[in-house]
Formats: sequence, C-alpha cells, structure tokens
Amino acid sequence: MIIRLYTGNDGQSHFEDLDTPSGEVEHVKLKAGADLTFRRSADGNFSDWHNAPRRQYLFILSGAMEIGLGDGRKRSLGPGDILMAEDLTGRGHTTLAVGDRVTVSVPLPD
Repeated sequence: MIIRLYTGNDGQSHFEDLDTPSGEVEHVKLKAGADLTFRRSADGNFSDWHNAPRRQYLFILSGAMEIGLGDGRKRSLGPGDILMAEDLTGRGHTTLAVGDRVTVSVPLPD
C-alpha cells in the first residue's frame, strides 16, 4: 500500500490509502534530473510541524516513522511502506523516528 499525505481544502494534512500498482511492470514518471536522497534519523528524533519539501515518494528501509496530523490522527510506517508526500502547503505534519530509521526519497514531477 502507498499512503498519500496531502493538503486538503481545509489547509490541514490528510491521509489517503492508495493501492500499489497491480501490473507485472509499472513505470512512474520522475522529475527530470531526480536524485535519490538517503536519510538516517536516530530513535526518538522528532520533527515538529512542517510541510513536505517537494512532491516525493518516501520509502522506509529500516526503523519506523510515526506521522501526526492536526486532527490528532497518527499513522506508523515501517520497512517496505511507501509514503507519497504532497502536503506542500497548510499546517503540515509531524514526524517521529521509531528505532533508527533509514529512508530514501525520490522527487516526483510538480
């Protein structure tokens, strides 16, 4: 499953569950010149309210992350989970590293 994180008309971030591609081979168009970014976050590392820096896929390789929304809801993502981050405006979200987290992000076209 892919979890989409986006800004709603209310200016708040929301979750939407998306199915992973079901075909034998699926291609996703990437931003021209896109680079992979690997990031390590120590257990307990907390990022207060912020927006995604760009439209991107975020793949959790190890550890876990907890994403918090303005309405109090939280989602935990672990190894193998995919986040499509699109909440570029509004209040944004919080993130908490659970365990030593390693992620890789891939920018998407605007």
